Amino acid sequence: TYVWSNGATTSAITVSPTSTITYNVTVTDANGCQASASVTVTVNPLPTPAITGNIVICNGESTTLTASGGTTYVWSNGATTSAITVSPTSTTTYNVTVTDANGCQASTSVTVTVNPLPTPAITGNIVICNGASTTLTASGGTTYVWSNGSTTSVITVSPASTTTYNVTVTDANGCQASTSVT
Repeated sequence: TYVWSNGATTSAITVSPTSTITYNVTVTDANGCQASASVTVTVNPLPTPAITGNIVICNGESTTLTASGGTTYVWSNGATTSAITVSPTSTTTYNVTVTDANGCQASTSVTVTVNPLPTPAITGNIVICNGASTTLTASGGTTYVWSNGSTTSVITVSPASTTTYNVTVTDANGCQASTSVT
């Protein structure tokens, strides 16, 4: 017969301690003689995984995500390095399982938000006579940088010859796209 310090009376017990603990068992044989033994179950803490990196990007960009808190890493995309560079085309969640030196594991995840690029446009009269001027109006963003150096959405130009004007549009998320008109 067996009597454990936790009250169990079977020869085998399954335990799930949350901290290091010693279990004692008293064994009685067929003659009624008794002896005891004990074992200490050491409970190692779980690692504390973390992911750092830019988690908001524009479509077409990449970002590097770096995991920490362990000795080995397995990402949901199959990578086994602590740092991964990803270029998602839509908002994507990346999970990493971290294993520490004791073999204990924990997981965490991060969502990389992918903002769409702005859709720039230029309107205005694009056929003029020599000596005339035209007003070009850019739209699709919050800030504008023209190839002639102007930083307003509307420019008035008087080219002496056929000229192409380019504008780079930045939206509220910091994403950029360009368009041009001749």
